[in-house]
Amino acid sequence: MLPRITNTAAWQQAELLMQPAFIRIIDHIRKHLDTSAWKGNYETVLIWPDGTTDETKEIVTQLLQQLEGASPEQADEIQQAIAQLATPYPSYQLSLQHQNQQLNIDLWDLCYQVCFRHYNPALNQLDSYTVEIDTSLIDETGDVNWQHLDAKAGDLVEQVFANLPTV
Repeated sequence: MLPRITNTAAWQQAELLMQPAFIRIIDHIRKHLDTSAWKGNYETVLIWPDGTTDETKEIVTQLLQQLEGASPEQADEIQQAIAQLATPYPSYQLSLQHQNQQLNIDLWDLCYQVCFRHYNPALNQLDSYTVEIDTSLIDETGDVNWQHLDAKAGDLVEQVFANLPTV
């Protein structure tokens, strides 16, 4: 579920922070994977709205596949059909493997933990849960505070790798 942002200013701040946070997280993960026994792969996964039936998922998946090779006219028709159905949004995950163990980590959840104060993925499932931007990641000119963002992303990735099971 996407985090709920309460106002336009916070939405703009989130837009400012999400891509840099994602990039810093990926870079810190790469550094940890270079020295870790764990191997990692990145995967795109589709997140479906709650209550989406398997039949609808199959229809939308087929339409999305048809969209890839469609002419502009066909693409318009397919997009109109998709708009009438529950559509997923793409998410990205890191799949970590070591010996016979595998863990999947939602990269957007990591970004949310960097960009929002006290973000809790479990609470994000509640309709009443709203997020608050970590404004310490934005400098006095309204730009990204790169040093703080990098430090927060690095600390978070460090925690992720420190909490991996040992074999």
